[in-house]
Amino acid sequence: MMTYKIVSKYIKDLSFEIAGAKSYFLLEKNIKNFLVNFDIKSKKINQSVIEVDTTLYLASKKETSLTPISICFSSLVNFEKEFEKKEMEKIILVEVPKTIYPEIRETLCYLFEKSGFKNVNLQKEINFEKLYENKKS
Repeated sequence: MMTYKIVSKYIKDLSFEIAGAKSYFLLEKNIKNFLVNFDIKSKKINQSVIEVDTTLYLASKKETSLTPISICFSSLVNFEKEFEKKEMEKIILVEVPKTIYPEIRETLCYLFEKSGFKNVNLQKEINFEKLYENKKS
């Protein structure tokens, strides 16, 4: 049974900069070499609501002169009951990002498409469970 729900979500911050023609062509050429990284932060709003910021960064492995692209998606999560710290952590670091990732992906793909890029293939699935486990160890 679901004892929490995302009551609101929005784009909190977005960095998508193409400085000029040179950057555009570098980006086009190197887009497949970009790494996807995540940063997840949470902040308590009140007794039952937590704000979860899921930030996705796209950074080039090779071209360090390319500005990383990032999007911070904020979710307000309403908890209907108290959770143990471990359960809470898992909801914030695994369940919420897993739920909103398709929207983050769709937004970035749309931006790339509208910026003239063809076939930008961001991973359809991200294993947040594995990211969470890796962070713990």
